[in-house]
Amino acid sequence: MTTMPDQGPRPASALPSVRARALAFAAIVAMGACGAVIGASLVKVQCKGNCGTPEGLGAIAGGIIAAAGVAVMAVLTLRAMGEWRRISEAELAGPDAEDQEG
Repeated sequence: MTTMPDQGPRPASALPSVRARALAFAAIVAMGACGAVIGASLVKVQCKGNCGTPEGLGAIAGGIIAAAGVAVMAVLTLRAMGEWRRISEAELAGPDAEDQEG
């Protein structure tokens, strides 16, 4: 059985955990679906007669707008979490580790 040699401390990374990224993806998909329902419903309330195409367009537009809005918030949140973790690890390492890096 071979073992990996110790490569020293892990390099600083602002990459969020897999669980956080999966939750962000699930939130984007869920809010996209909610936006699609809202967009279709908004058109359905205002339209009379054959409204299949306008409802579909309303659903697509609502889904895209909602998913894009939540995606922006998810990216900002994930970046803030990663930066917070990196700063916390640097503070725990102490001032000696900062002197060695730069």
